[in-house]
Amino acid sequence: MDSGGTTRPGGRAARVREAVRQATLAELGEKGFDGLTVEGVAARAGVHKTTVYRRWGGVEGLAADALDLAGGEPWPVPDTGSIQGDLRALARLVVAGFADPELGPVSTAFIAAAMRNVPTARALRAFFAARHEQSAVLVTRAVERGELPAGTDPAEVVRTAVAPLYYRLFVSGEPVDDTIADRAADTALVAARAGILRASRDPGDPA
Repeated sequence: MDSGGTTRPGGRAARVREAVRQATLAELGEKGFDGLTVEGVAARAGVHKTTVYRRWGGVEGLAADALDLAGGEPWPVPDTGSIQGDLRALARLVVAGFADPELGPVSTAFIAAAMRNVPTARALRAFFAARHEQSAVLVTRAVERGELPAGTDPAEVVRTAVAPLYYRLFVSGEPVDDTIADRAADTALVAARAGILRASRDPGDPA
């Protein structure tokens, strides 16, 4: 901390962290992870670079902290009235996010950074875990409505719905659109309805 003492919520340290976080996001969006520098973030945030080095260590710490804060933000979880509609809307949110001219480059930069350094990879896992936790309501609602079997693993349903999109975006380079998003969501739904995506059970538990 800059003061070396106890930090009050909403105090100067919190304001500095938010300013640096916003500067990090802006720099990532404009320059990508390869163009991210402590000097650039410090200048944009209006703080001295020694403050950034002391608290964040370097660009890896900056990216990881920005992801850590983003993971705690609310996400617009769909509520269409059916699990098919919810999963399709969720998959379309992913597609729209990466297509967004401002959000897309930042998200891409985070994933690129996570592939190259441990702190950002750890923060990215925590970010997705938070998103899965927020999205769990889609599955719990569906179970309550009788659309999915009891014991369905919410996080696994979400992973199955969005994984094909990330494969196309970051592995195969194939295009993604709403049609592809709907197909991925429907595939996850078929698997969930079949009981394939149930939470893990102990070997001795009955099927």
